[in-house]
Amino acid sequence: MTELLDLLDYRRRVGELYVEIRRLDPAAGHARWRAVRDELFGSHPSSAYDAEQRKSFGGLRYWPYDPRFRFVARVRAMPEERTDVVTSGGEAMVMRRFGAVDLPVGSLQVYWIDVYGGGVFIPFRDGTSGTETYGGGRYLLDTVKSADLGSTDAGELILDFNFAYHPSCVYNYKWSCPLAPRENWLTARIEAGERMPDQ
Repeated sequence: MTELLDLLDYRRRVGELYVEIRRLDPAAGHARWRAVRDELFGSHPSSAYDAEQRKSFGGLRYWPYDPRFRFVARVRAMPEERTDVVTSGGEAMVMRRFGAVDLPVGSLQVYWIDVYGGGVFIPFRDGTSGTETYGGGRYLLDTVKSADLGSTDAGELILDFNFAYHPSCVYNYKWSCPLAPRENWLTARIEAGERMPDQ
């Protein structure tokens, strides 16, 4: 039971963090996001790092905040299509593709995670994947995890690659996480957001 209550606390803290940073200037919000994530990763029992890894944790790595990678985009409707997204553990996770966002760095498909409660999900790979960032991609938007910077009054999504983060499987192989499907592979180098941890 303790493990489940710890996870509830972790998710609540992440949700509160995103509420807080939506009210801040983007650069200040980014600094706050980094500080709280380091605190959670380094000390919380539901961290993606296990207890042994947390002992030597020195902080996550990021590129400096770059406003060129912050965009506001309207979701372009696409025919809904159920698709299997491969996970790091080799299983398939069923998602529903329902739209796309067209950004200056390329277009990304937008998915609905088809599990209880659901949520909007935008994973991506880019020109840094496999070297400076995880080869399976990073997450730009994941409302299941409260990772959502909000939208404008016009209903457009705020998509800021400076807040892109790695899935939990990067830190510990016990996690199985959805990988960015081929349709969401960008050729541009997105030098923003989280970088690979020090080995």
